Amino acid sequence: MVEKISGSDAVLKVLEQWGVNHIYGLPGGSFDSTMNAIHNQKDKINYVQVRHEEAGAIAASATAKLTGKVGVCFGSAGPGAVHLLNGLYDAKSDGVPVVALVAQVPTSNMNMDFFQAMDEEPIFDDVAVWNRTAMTADALPRMTDEAIRQAYMKHGVAVLTIPKDLGWAQIDNTYEPNLKSHTAPAYPDPRPEDVSEAVKLIKDAKSPMIYFGLGAKDAADELKAVSEKFKMPLVSSVLAKGIIDDDYPAYLGSTGRVAPKPGAEIGFSTDLILWVGNDVPFSVFLFNKKAKVIQIDIESEKLGKRRHNDVSMLTDSKKALKAILDAGEERKPSAFYQAALADKTNWLDWQNSFKDATEKPVRPEPIFDVINKTASDKAVFAVDVGNVNINFERLISMHGDQKWATSGIYATMGFALPTSIAAKMEYPDRDVYSLSGDGGFAMLMEEVMTQVKYGLHVVNVIFSNETLGYIEAEQTDDTHQPLSGVDLPDTNWAEVAEGMGAVSYTVRTKDDMKKALEDAGSTDKPVVIDVKLTHDMPLTTQHMFIDPAWQDQKKIDAFVRKYQAQDLKPFSYFLKEAQEGQLQTN
Repeated sequence: MVEKISGSDAVLKVLEQWGVNHIYGLPGGSFDSTMNAIHNQKDKINYVQVRHEEAGAIAASATAKLTGKVGVCFGSAGPGAVHLLNGLYDAKSDGVPVVALVAQVPTSNMNMDFFQAMDEEPIFDDVAVWNRTAMTADALPRMTDEAIRQAYMKHGVAVLTIPKDLGWAQIDNTYEPNLKSHTAPAYPDPRPEDVSEAVKLIKDAKSPMIYFGLGAKDAADELKAVSEKFKMPLVSSVLAKGIIDDDYPAYLGSTGRVAPKPGAEIGFSTDLILWVGNDVPFSVFLFNKKAKVIQIDIESEKLGKRRHNDVSMLTDSKKALKAILDAGEERKPSAFYQAALADKTNWLDWQNSFKDATEKPVRPEPIFDVINKTASDKAVFAVDVGNVNINFERLISMHGDQKWATSGIYATMGFALPTSIAAKMEYPDRDVYSLSGDGGFAMLMEEVMTQVKYGLHVVNVIFSNETLGYIEAEQTDDTHQPLSGVDLPDTNWAEVAEGMGAVSYTVRTKDDMKKALEDAGSTDKPVVIDVKLTHDMPLTTQHMFIDPAWQDQKKIDAFVRKYQAQDLKPFSYFLKEAQEGQLQTN
């Protein structure tokens, strides 16, 4: 006699067979049948009760970003379903696999103007790569299997809507997903003619550089080898920070508004870009428009999407870089290469000069210096959106097996707290930090209660400067308008966190931060550290006035005063020195 199982139990069984460890969500009456299955299989899949469905969807997206495995979340019919959208759009925008289980009222009440009933499929059409409503209970396990396959294959969100009665219905427990068919793709070798043309362009270039993204996440050794052989400085997308250790001399960091100065500068002086696994929409603004481009990507539609290409290589980054490395002749350091390394040294010296600054409210450099010295080689950072992105990109020195995640293309505030929950669930033995501004923290601060509920030792750092700082800078620097709607109330976040059950500290100095992190190491509870941060904005690389060769001296003087940038030199200064033979590189 065939064993019977409920439709929702069959859904959970398929998730478990695919290796899903955690499922995030908040119950509702329409989801009761699946909550019953979650209870039945609680020893196989860990249910995490978040305080808001948005947080559950963000946690699922973060799971995929940090582990590469599909993340899973759920929402009840109507409002619970709608609440998922923000986190699901983050997964869509950054191209990571997520499955969302969405409840629906019983089939007998669908399309009848019933309580919390709505036509849910249309609202997920834009965010999902696969979006289906189950019509029979027997279809549920196969549809779950298909949802996971589609999420992996299309690097996005798959939505399975489950009417409540179908989740209760009994079906044959016979479905077995064919997991062996899910294998890593094999990419072709680069075409010899493309390799030859790429090598020729590198040989002839005067100022070549490498610009890499997450598509190069498994090619760190090859990136460094190509950089060293052909003397090409490395710049990454924001999200690719950490692929190469930040202290690697030729790695200049990311580029764009949140980037450190060296990475933001050299793109305008390059004449050749080796473009590896990168699809950043802002790229069109960040480089010399006349520069030649060699682009490597595994997806044909990405080739030439952001820039014209002189050579397109449809292949894996490791294979392409290895082929170029083997075929090319070693170059001597160019003036461009020497200047890039000197520019980085100057920038780091300038940043480091503020590590022990005593001004109040405290600058970010002393605080991040303490975090750098405290975080282990396996630390995981959950980073919110705003000025905290700028400070993280510039001041955290990624190394070892550290991981991090943020909301990249979608850039939703409130990202850090749910991500830290996912990080601690997936990596319980690692130290986990959530880093937020007071604006981002306030959006989903209730998730501190989730950390408390599950005894998650996460160190949550809030950088409180009483403003939506990133927007303030845009209004000041971009649109030159009166500040509007960016002010935030001064809040005692330590007291709020203590009320939710966390251990809390208020930090006003570097010594305060040292003490807080030392004490944090002696508790198993979540920790909330409210850093009362300077109201001054981070140095802007997008509107930087520092080069007297072509910029107005009055604007330079004002810029230098504002950002205490007296010791910073423009890239052109180091380029001139290198051309005159006054710079040496290792």
